[in-house]
Amino acid sequence: MNSTQKQLSLNGAAPKKQSPISPSNPHIDGEYLRKNPDWHVDSSAWKAGEIMKMLNRHQFAPKTIGEVGCGAGEVVRQLQLKMAPECRFYGYDISPQAIALAKPRENARLHFELADVCTAATPPFDLLLILEVVDHIEDYFGFLRALKPKSIFKLFHFSLDLSVQNAIRSGALLKQRDVYVHLQYFNKETMLRTLQETGYEILDYFYTPYGIRFAGGRAGRWLLKPLRWLFFKINQDLAVRVLGGYRLMVLSR
Repeated sequence: MNSTQKQLSLNGAAPKKQSPISPSNPHIDGEYLRKNPDWHVDSSAWKAGEIMKMLNRHQFAPKTIGEVGCGAGEVVRQLQLKMAPECRFYGYDISPQAIALAKPRENARLHFELADVCTAATPPFDLLLILEVVDHIEDYFGFLRALKPKSIFKLFHFSLDLSVQNAIRSGALLKQRDVYVHLQYFNKETMLRTLQETGYEILDYFYTPYGIRFAGGRAGRWLLKPLRWLFFKINQDLAVRVLGGYRLMVLSR
């Protein structure tokens, strides 16, 4: 705490909470929407299915669910179709373009708000979803610490950009930065350690087959699909470290 903040505290006024999210980035100025015009709606039903897999594994039926960086809001809409009618859903995003896409999906139990969850007043959540968000954040340690008190349980879905295949392919990691605005690159080990170092208790995790489910149209990706699947059957960790193509679902508190 600096001298100004100390003086404010002595005067009885709490210092303003600072967000670890940069106020100027492609998610806000429209650049991200230009590069990703559907805001990944095509994979939303699949993500909702993977989330349900984790919830069912633990017989966990939350009554309030919030999503950080909800994008077009299709993931929480898909979850609403699968979960008990008393469950309420809230989606937050700092992008006005994303919230404009999400608003038509609103209903009595599903609400969207243009807000930074780190500093916004939010209802208490049973479960907070953070899906492919951490790799977009410059100060991701501060971001994770700010989110922790927002919910009892947190469910993360992490991109795992660090693999041998991505390291040796020219431009592979830069594409993640240029098109998807990934500022951080992780593998399973570094991501789990980061969660532990920011105070999270890891309850469960598993890989999700994004590269199998969404192989894309390029011939190279289709050739990798059966190889990834077979290698993964033999040794999951080694397959992901070498060939990539998988993401990581982590339940924590």
